[in-house]
Amino acid sequence: MASFDEMRPGGAGTRQPYAGYDSWFQNQDPARLKEKMLDAESVFRKTGITFAVYGEAEAAERLIPFDIIPRIISGSEWRRLTQGIEQRVQALNAFLDDIYHRQEIIRSGRLPKHLIAGNEAFLPEMIGVRPPSGVYTHIIGVDIVRTGENEFFVLEDNARTPSGVSYMLENRETMMQLFPELFQKIKVRPVEDYPQLLRQSLSMVAPEPAKGAPTVAVLTPGIYNSAYFEHAFLADQMGVELVEGHDLRVIDGHVAMRTTQGYKRIDVLYRRVDDSFLDPLTFRPDSTLGVPGIMDVYRAGNITLANAPGTGIADDKAIYSYMPEIIEFYTGRKAILGNIPTWRCSEPDSLKYVIEHLEELVVKEVHGSGGYGMLVGPAASKKERDLFASKLKANPANYIAQPTLALSTCPILTEAGLAPRHVDLRPFVLMSDRITIVPGGLTRVALKEGSLVVNSSQGGGTKDTWVLDDW
Repeated sequence: MASFDEMRPGGAGTRQPYAGYDSWFQNQDPARLKEKMLDAESVFRKTGITFAVYGEAEAAERLIPFDIIPRIISGSEWRRLTQGIEQRVQALNAFLDDIYHRQEIIRSGRLPKHLIAGNEAFLPEMIGVRPPSGVYTHIIGVDIVRTGENEFFVLEDNARTPSGVSYMLENRETMMQLFPELFQKIKVRPVEDYPQLLRQSLSMVAPEPAKGAPTVAVLTPGIYNSAYFEHAFLADQMGVELVEGHDLRVIDGHVAMRTTQGYKRIDVLYRRVDDSFLDPLTFRPDSTLGVPGIMDVYRAGNITLANAPGTGIADDKAIYSYMPEIIEFYTGRKAILGNIPTWRCSEPDSLKYVIEHLEELVVKEVHGSGGYGMLVGPAASKKERDLFASKLKANPANYIAQPTLALSTCPILTEAGLAPRHVDLRPFVLMSDRITIVPGGLTRVALKEGSLVVNSSQGGGTKDTWVLDDW
């Protein structure tokens, strides 16, 4: 499929957002740029920016590949994206509040009840519970793909525990370290204040009983989690404590963390522990990662959990297929950013179509992430498609399918020079009494020629994302 190249569409002239960078690039010595690539790898290795790959005995800890050619977005393009993202996250938060209370969207017939009832991501324990400040989704990552000059689509929503923001920050710091002259030549909007914005946003949703400056902490499952680097990084950058479940206990109706001066009350907990492991008294009794009794404290309104338990229902890819209806229902307007057409395999007619057209489609698990458990039909062998068809027939409700899109490309630096590779974008959104979107986000790039899978766990890399200050 022909793809829109964001730097040089059709191999012709350079697009305006890249004009300043291209004039600089043309005067660079290729040998120097290759040296800079090695320098970047060295920086990442020294910093310890790794991710874990589950299910592999060897090389479980990997260095995330980084490409030094930035992805550049104009100010006007970013304005349009932020309008669509704001609308979407407002609708997601309203949707979560509704389904855990009156369920008006189900009563109206706009959303089938069966998508909620029995869904493993829906938490009955959250029915009737309203988080402090009414915010469910404090941190959201919205995955966006581009197929043309003015064609942007949301690929999926990440409302549970979106990861990758540490890579966004380290990518920018590395680029500024390697090419300081570029940032003097080209005005790029900053991202480095994200940790301060995150702490401010979390502090603003502290529960009412909090007196003085709220105490914020980051809850991690521990060093063996794939995103542990990010948990430690964000806690350090925010200037807050990084804690594990065994560091916390419930005292007098509040959650407190162990310190050298005794136990100290926590007002806001940015938790990177999945719902089912959060409280062994409420969810999995065998969990050692959470805090016994924390859900009672939460229901009493004495702690803010970010993101709120039960937000995973908004990540469900079957729910995603109803997002245009959800946005219109809660905002009264059509969606600014479109969805990708989606077949719900739970529906017999859709299942039949998907099985008959597997060679054209991308099939995903409704609760899948990280590129695992999916089939990219055009890149799969007949044997792989036949095996996947058996999975679909055995458990159709577990899958959705989408057309294979011609994702836009951005150049990467190879031994032979610049070469196009497919990309997506994950902007990061903070929600409190206002919505803050950091200008840029994490650009993920499929480093393998022709590949559409950008996930780092599947061989993808990252780029620095520049939003030009040209409003």
